[in-house]
Amino acid sequence: MPELRRDPIVGRWVIIAKERAKRPHDFIVPEEKVKGGFCPLCPGHEYTTPPEVLAYGRPPGAPPNSPGWTLRVVPNKFPALRIEGDLWKEGEGLYDKMNGVGAHEVIIETPHHHETLSTMPPDRLVQVFWAYRDRMVDLSRDPRFRYVIIFKNHGRAAGASLEHAHSQLIALPIVPLLVSQELKGAKIHYDYKERCIFCDIIRQELQTGNRVICENHEFVAICAFAPRQPFEMWILPKRHHSDFRTIDDAQFRALADIFSEVLRRLEAAIPRCPYNFVLHTAPLREPYLEHYHWHFEILPKLTQIAGFEWGTGFYITPTAPEDAARFLREINLSETEGGKENAG
Repeated sequence: MPELRRDPIVGRWVIIAKERAKRPHDFIVPEEKVKGGFCPLCPGHEYTTPPEVLAYGRPPGAPPNSPGWTLRVVPNKFPALRIEGDLWKEGEGLYDKMNGVGAHEVIIETPHHHETLSTMPPDRLVQVFWAYRDRMVDLSRDPRFRYVIIFKNHGRAAGASLEHAHSQLIALPIVPLLVSQELKGAKIHYDYKERCIFCDIIRQELQTGNRVICENHEFVAICAFAPRQPFEMWILPKRHHSDFRTIDDAQFRALADIFSEVLRRLEAAIPRCPYNFVLHTAPLREPYLEHYHWHFEILPKLTQIAGFEWGTGFYITPTAPEDAARFLREINLSETEGGKENAG
């Protein structure tokens, strides 16, 4: 019998289609053809991108926009929003509109063309999260911007147009609807119970353990109770913080460790799995909220969104999150990764 589940934060319903139950090996991800050829994100090709806004790793005295970097952030060459100009808003009858002011940047996560976040050493993954924070802090100084969304498309099925590992950042003059819904749902819970709903979720998940994938002293990774995609995962800090910009040095390393482990487990369970991840954090003008809790949401791209989903807002997933968490939790990473090394 299928089961309907309600997300406790935004009230979104999903259907767990148990009669369609799928284990990791039931998801066949076709191997992508390597395009090859010229890559604008590789070292030596810095002249093909807009001038960088941030770079790590070059030796002292090295000029900007030159090789030698370990991470680089550049404006998107084809931005969704543009940073130039003043923000204006106007009405057109009952319709509202504003000009497309914002910022759209590309975080080039590694100089190595074939390296991914799941194969990158955690020490270097720390740099990726530092770059997210540094760019958010810088863009928060611009009074035109109210929210910064950071996201990654990994794999062609998840929307990646370039093979070289990168994530993206868009600064917006408004708070997105989905974020507003999340903030509203969390505030309703807090007003009623005087507790953060995310902190309550963390406590309950750690007590039951059914949907926990892994944890360390700072973070826990869980499979979402009401997943939109099979193997949807959340990474949450155990300490209450609403704003990613408040993360400290110890948390950076712990976040890199758990993020790396989660992605390696996903890759071991479903090789070449395409996915998206999004950083959920407080709006720029509300740096500390008692009722909200920043976190990452990782959504493997394993099912298609079609007419039923668009028409109802419901999602159908063939894998229960308890089963997904168990599959991921039981993977022996030393065996799977050792096997890959021996095969190479």
